[in-house]
Amino acid sequence: MDGTELGSFLRARREAVSPAQVGLAAGPRRRTPGLRRAEVATLAGVSVEYVTRLEQGRDRRPSPMVMSALADALRLTTSERVYLSCLTRAADGRFSCKGNGSPARVVRPTVAALLDRLEPTPAVLVNRLSEILAYTAGYERLVAPIGLLDATPPSFLRYVFTDERARTAYPDWDHVADEQVAALKQGPFRADPHVAVFTDELTIAAGDAFAGRLDTIPGLPKPSGVVRLHHPDGGHLRLSYETLDLPADDDQRLIVYLPADEATAAVLDRLNRSRSDTLRLA
Repeated sequence: MDGTELGSFLRARREAVSPAQVGLAAGPRRRTPGLRRAEVATLAGVSVEYVTRLEQGRDRRPSPMVMSALADALRLTTSERVYLSCLTRAADGRFSCKGNGSPARVVRPTVAALLDRLEPTPAVLVNRLSEILAYTAGYERLVAPIGLLDATPPSFLRYVFTDERARTAYPDWDHVADEQVAALKQGPFRADPHVAVFTDELTIAAGDAFAGRLDTIPGLPKPSGVVRLHHPDGGHLRLSYETLDLPADDDQRLIVYLPADEATAAVLDRLNRSRSDTLRLA
């Protein structure tokens, strides 16, 4: 992983913290979003030049003491602190927590049983390449009409960036695209040879819509939130989602969708009526 990943993350977090959050006055002539580099330097007890070097990727290995000070200054959450640690440990490219193992594509029986118990709730199991490995019948009823399951194997990332139907299916396409790139960049990112190959392939297939995000989106997808979906038979839906990471050896994520309003709940109930609920393995 190169130093630009660390730099882009620190810059993004600096721009996301308001002066009021750290007890500073905004001032009348503030031109930059969030905090200035000088303000971060003062809060962390380091020089402005050092903060600049970190953000520009010219220094990739801040000491644990400096990392802690920066994390405090930028008000990082626990998950953001873990991500910062991963970025600095992987900076020289000599260690990858994933090794050279292929992306997990086998669904453990207990995970399959869990999905079966979730019926008719829409739920899907994906690996680190966003390949869809298994899903409930409720999920199939939700996304099959928009074409998400058409490919073999189906891939959420590939669908979002290369299938023109995705921009109609997701009214907030830009946000969905950002989150998919963030999920891909978790962990070692390009230090993982399988992710690197997939990234290169998608860069060619999707162009700037994908490649431009690689340079600007930190690898921290939101584990929960609300997504809007336009369903051909159900109209506009609002779905709350929760992401559950399985144990590290599984290297898979379970994403569960729930209706975010009564209108969406009514549509899901209608789609689920008179349908058999059988777990699907992709």
